[in-house]
Amino acid sequence: MYKTLFDKIWDAHLVAIAEGGQDVLYIDRHFIHEVTSPQAFDGLRARRLPVFRPGQTIATADHNVPTRNQHLPIQELLSRSQVEKLGENCAEFGVELYGLGHPYQGIVHVIGPELGITQPGQTIVCGDSHTSTHGAFGAIAFGIGTSQVEQVLATQCLLLKKPKRMRITVDGHLAPGVLSKDIILYIIAQLGAAGGTGYFVEYAGSAIRALSMEARMTICNMSIEMGARGGLIAPDDITFDYLRGRAFAPESDAFETAVEQWRELYSDPGATFDLEHEFRAENIAPMVTYGTNPGMGIRVNEPIPIAPAPGDSITSFGKSLEYMGFNPGEKLLGKPVRYVFIGSCTNSRIEDLRLVAQFVKGKQKAPGVSAMIVPGSQQVAKQAKAEGLDAVFAAAGFDFREPGCSACLGMNEDKVPAGEYCVSTSNRNFEGRQGPGARTILASPLTAAAVAVAGEIVDVRNWTN
Repeated sequence: MYKTLFDKIWDAHLVAIAEGGQDVLYIDRHFIHEVTSPQAFDGLRARRLPVFRPGQTIATADHNVPTRNQHLPIQELLSRSQVEKLGENCAEFGVELYGLGHPYQGIVHVIGPELGITQPGQTIVCGDSHTSTHGAFGAIAFGIGTSQVEQVLATQCLLLKKPKRMRITVDGHLAPGVLSKDIILYIIAQLGAAGGTGYFVEYAGSAIRALSMEARMTICNMSIEMGARGGLIAPDDITFDYLRGRAFAPESDAFETAVEQWRELYSDPGATFDLEHEFRAENIAPMVTYGTNPGMGIRVNEPIPIAPAPGDSITSFGKSLEYMGFNPGEKLLGKPVRYVFIGSCTNSRIEDLRLVAQFVKGKQKAPGVSAMIVPGSQQVAKQAKAEGLDAVFAAAGFDFREPGCSACLGMNEDKVPAGEYCVSTSNRNFEGRQGPGARTILASPLTAAAVAVAGEIVDVRNWTN
């Protein structure tokens, strides 16, 4: 019987089939942070339950942390309360915490991979929708709700309905200036913000195989933005080389044994998917969004459509353009922008920062532009400083901050003012996502860097040719 990669991993973790047809799935790794865990721990207390397997849960503080002066008490009272509560809960229940001041602290979906905690063939969950990031390693990784966080803490299992399988194949070669962020924004624009609903997506094809691990993480990170349960990519030598020597990866002979097992993680030739889509890399250009969901995306040199994107209604289309201050048929090239954010669990890794530094070296951000760069973890920040990237950013007038989720979402001190446009490397452009009234335009780190230098939306290919 031919199996997809998803089926191989799911079946290997199937504990039982419950009444009603739902599956009981064993969970290898559970990541938690300060936002969705407090109620789950309260539930354990109310039921007088311990954390069943605390060694398989890792906690970090990321959403509410400030990105300046992390050695000082957090100023926002709610943020401080949530971060402190995480520390109290982890201490009480015996969960490892990478809190502020810890060398491993950072965005949960950045630290798991960079520390080698994330590995091929695992099942991984977190009370955060962008847990799909970890699927880049050939893992089944997805976000869960607060009640499910409690369920995993108590049992190390989840009761789930098995999703359908979709394969998205991208073949060909990307043009200069086109990054993995552009690939996923293009795919979501083609399929719509609900195009993956009910599916778990496997990404395949020569353009995907050519990507680095960090670029693959960007692809899988945004699977949820087309409604999919998650996304994954079969592991290969690029995966294994990335994991080799990581802090929590297997060592020496154990690593080679693990690689032999990981090489079996692929979709069998002849395996059947419920739905398939194919795209050519040559058709993808630098992308920007123009609306209030990630499916509302266009090539940077194209006009805004005059009709809704797939899955959007005419009413929501009009409401979205009104919020953004755009009109159908308008081009975004030349649109002035005063805020640029480079960071988030989508694009805050060392490779992203290197790309930005390479572009801005010897340049200056435009007058009046606030350009913020927030590394995804303490490890990324340390590496960036070791390579002198922080000095490049400072010379170009960019503000290099301390690690955290930052301006990806309006849950901490880093907010975009109402009515202002922000070109952001994050994953969501919902109304008010970066602060009440803020207008978000999603783009790649390279496009964002070019916008910061130009002070307006530009086609980065005009800078890289």
